Amino acid sequence: MYLKTLKALALVATAFAAATPAGAQPAPKLKVGLMLPATGTFAALGTAIENGFRLYIDEHGGKLSGREIEFVKVDDESDPAKATDNVNKLIKRDNVDVLVGTVHSGVAMAMAKVAKDTGTLLIVPNAGADAVTGAMCAPNIFRSSFSNWQPGYAMGEVMAKKHYKNVVTITWKYAAGDESVRGFKEAFEKSGGKVVKELSLPFPNVEFQALLTEIAAAKPDAVYTFFAGGGAVKFVKDYAAAGLKKTIPLYGAGFLTDGTLDAQGADAEGLQTTLHYADGLGTPRDNAFRLAYAKTYKLQPDVYAVQGYDAAQMLAVGLAAVKGDIAKKAEFEAALGKATIDSPRGKFTISRSHNPVQDIYLRQVSGKENKLIGVASKSLADPGRGCRM
Repeated sequence: MYLKTLKALALVATAFAAATPAGAQPAPKLKVGLMLPATGTFAALGTAIENGFRLYIDEHGGKLSGREIEFVKVDDESDPAKATDNVNKLIKRDNVDVLVGTVHSGVAMAMAKVAKDTGTLLIVPNAGADAVTGAMCAPNIFRSSFSNWQPGYAMGEVMAKKHYKNVVTITWKYAAGDESVRGFKEAFEKSGGKVVKELSLPFPNVEFQALLTEIAAAKPDAVYTFFAGGGAVKFVKDYAAAGLKKTIPLYGAGFLTDGTLDAQGADAEGLQTTLHYADGLGTPRDNAFRLAYAKTYKLQPDVYAVQGYDAAQMLAVGLAAVKGDIAKKAEFEAALGKATIDSPRGKFTISRSHNPVQDIYLRQVSGKENKLIGVASKSLADPGRGCRM
């Protein structure tokens, strides 16, 4: 029996040797550092991004260009004060090959600085901080989502076409909110409208009552807002409870109603927003993605899931160009810069500053969906102001 076992093992070893080229070693794992919020206001957004990213990897057998993917995770807590230490741990302690993150624009700015200084590949799957693909741009930094300017600018065009003249804006006082309002204001005032008051409160404060009283007193034609996550839920509910929804139309960047409709309920019904994704696009690519996501996670996907999925797609494009050798940075970056990404949102290209050039949709809340109304702005490219790449 013992001799038979030895013979069997010898046959297996011989067969393996015949199938494996002499001296060949399996490709080392590719370490992906996921720096996303797992707690706090943006926790659900971080989960959706990670789900989308993992879905694409799983669809390809857990490997990209022959490299098995290994994940190293850090909860960034949406805290800019901890961001530099967190990203340095991923690079210096965990030796990740790729950084993927994050949601909060302030945290993303710290990630971008470290990535730029170290040359580590960074793919941003949400945070829209304009400077990431503006003044902080670098060959190794890409974004799979949007710039804060894009949805704001598109909504400025939409509201100008609706012939509103006097508008109030309200947001958190941080990079994402400030830049979204600036994009809106640029387009709206270019078309003859006027922002009569800009209201804000510190992130992540959700005590809106005093500002809602100011809106009621100002009596604008409409309100433009940027909030996301738990803050967006409370703002929409408080706006309706104050009676303002019936008298002063509310519009916003699409994060106001993306991933939040279950909690907002009837208070969100009818709200119009602008974003690079919408429910009910009806394309074969989007239908397949939505079905796969729902089967895997027992949830309906939102824009955050799409952005995570596309971050993985972008990584795959670059790796394919260098046959899995991520050390070939120049070739990786050149290939991705020329690529067309076949996203569930619709195909998009990458701008000179490495931000998506994409359609921005006008959506309206109907039940638990952000239904497509039309294209607010076709193939909208962020201006990439300050980028010297």
